[in-house]
Amino acid sequence: MRAGDAAELHRPVLAERCLDLLAPALAEPGCVMVDATLGMGGHSELVLTTCPHARVIGIDRDPQALDLASRRLAPFGTRFHAVHAVYDQIGAVVEDRLGPGARVQAILFDLGVSSLQLDDAERGFAYAQDAPLDMRMDPTTGRTAAEILAEADEPELRRILREYGEERFAGRIAAAIVRRRRESPLRRSGELVEVVRESIPAAARRTGGNPAKRTFQALRIAVNSEIDVLERALPRAVAALAVGGRIVVESYHSLEDRAVKRVLAAGATASTPPGIPVVREEDEPYLRLLTRGAEEADDAERAANPRSASVRLRAAERIKETPVSRRREAA
Repeated sequence: MRAGDAAELHRPVLAERCLDLLAPALAEPGCVMVDATLGMGGHSELVLTTCPHARVIGIDRDPQALDLASRRLAPFGTRFHAVHAVYDQIGAVVEDRLGPGARVQAILFDLGVSSLQLDDAERGFAYAQDAPLDMRMDPTTGRTAAEILAEADEPELRRILREYGEERFAGRIAAAIVRRRRESPLRRSGELVEVVRESIPAAARRTGGNPAKRTFQALRIAVNSEIDVLERALPRAVAALAVGGRIVVESYHSLEDRAVKRVLAAGATASTPPGIPVVREEDEPYLRLLTRGAEEADDAERAANPRSASVRLRAAERIKETPVSRRREAA
């Protein structure tokens, strides 16, 4: 894929809304944004084009995405710097790039699987195309989906499908996977789709799209430890944010959005212990919420960009330093 293809094939979700929320923090010389989920670089390109003082540090665990985005953003020269890392390393990345104790003015997370990964059949993310069951966002490390299907016991498979895929037939599917692998390992996406389809009652298969959708989502989350990584990353991101800086997070799964809501709400709420009549300085909120609840895409956005159908966007501004008593949240 050429660098120019990225702009044609990838439409970043809620791009203008993200820019509206981030731009006020990116107006002064020397300002830096961390795009913690760089992907094909669409959000970063918009920020670099619109905010002339901004520099961007782009993080991604996928080497292919880093290469593509780096070529796409090459015209911005030294204003863009790509880093191969998982986004829970955000604090270390900022300090490595900007120096010990450095802070940034803006942070963006666009969670979930990228268009690049879905569109490359050989990566195994898409249930609609037969391919090896890989699903690793960084194909150079970690267990594949095929390995999890071969090694996890039935209760663990059931937990993965129920928790990460919200699959109501998790028990049936897990049992079917275990039975099938006794005969031969599940190595290809087409084989898994077949097992899932045969495990779900015919009536349930008639609605809701491809019956394997939730199973593939659950496996992808498990393969990449997405929820664990996010829960570590969010407090570290807030800790890396300068006073006056802003964080925007786009989620596509209820567990993701719940984690984002918990961290941002905690920072925007006084932590005064029960029985103390006044809010002490160390208990004051250090974040200000910029969205009322989670924002969703409107009909026009959904029509133009189907990936936006499930997005939930939350944002906050850092209004003061984190009190010492609350810094353990970012450890």
